[in-house]
Amino acid sequence: MALVDHTKILEFLELVGRLKHIKRTGWILCDINDCETIAGHMYRMGLMTFLLTEENNPTKLDRFKCLQIALVHDLAECIVGDLTPHCGVPPDEKHRREAEAMKKIAELTGIAGDRMYNLYMEYESQSSPEANFAKDLDRYDMILQAFEYEKRENSPKQLEEFFTATYGKFKHPFIQDLAKELYRQREDFEKTALVNGKS
Repeated sequence: MALVDHTKILEFLELVGRLKHIKRTGWILCDINDCETIAGHMYRMGLMTFLLTEENNPTKLDRFKCLQIALVHDLAECIVGDLTPHCGVPPDEKHRREAEAMKKIAELTGIAGDRMYNLYMEYESQSSPEANFAKDLDRYDMILQAFEYEKRENSPKQLEEFFTATYGKFKHPFIQDLAKELYRQREDFEKTALVNGKS
């Protein structure tokens, strides 16, 4: 049995802890005050995996695997930061940096790290139904957060670019239905704002 290196485990936990404080770049670029952190984003994604039930999961996705992917999909950002297309880093370079960061993270935790790295690569390559579902969760959490900011600032359609970027990309029927409900509520919010002269 391999000995556990508690020094490396502590280093891993401290790296992960950074995600509790790193703000999501997309919101910073949109001048959103008091915006969410990377960890907050992954936490809500994780909770959404609990919403998979017998009724809305006809393809029998592995809910626990979906949860694990949600929790590791942005893990590399504790080292490289939250890189968006607006950061000037080409996609290939972004993927290279993140994969390298994940290797460093994996080395700190042994077998557990191997599992995290494999799940991360599965998400990046979108090579499983669970990875596809996690991608849906990633996109859905983003537009839900955008709508929450629009309501908070009482500024309908302010963050339209996030909706435009994700529209028509949701694959899982459950998330498609959630997206339709979100679009409906957003339209109602815009109508109400127009009536009240806020737009």
